[in-house]
Amino acid sequence: MKRFIIAVAAGVVMAGTALADPVLGTWKTQVDDGAYAYVKFAPCGASLCGTISNTFNDTGEYKSENLGKKLVWDMKSDGSGKYSGGTIWQPSSGKEYRSKMALSGNTLKVSGCVGPICKKQTWSRVN
Repeated sequence: MKRFIIAVAAGVVMAGTALADPVLGTWKTQVDDGAYAYVKFAPCGASLCGTISNTFNDTGEYKSENLGKKLVWDMKSDGSGKYSGGTIWQPSSGKEYRSKMALSGNTLKVSGCVGPICKKQTWSRVN
């Protein structure tokens, strides 16, 4: 019983930390292959995940087949605006990359790497 109570308390603490994380909310990606998206970050177990909530191209908002798909998952905060341990998916190529992020105010620098080669974007806060 004591172990159960400790496990529940630990779960509440981890959920509380994720709920208060400053990266939570919606972010606008940079244009990739002629389109960009809004990505909504939310707690995802003990980590953070970013899901595509809106998609846009040169004609405005449109209903992409990628709506509702996770773009970022398993991201963990170190508590100082840096995030690591996650994976990011690039819809235009269908590839997944090891990912890390750095938050500074309303700017989120996101990178995805395979070996020493990385792709980077700077996202801006929507809300």
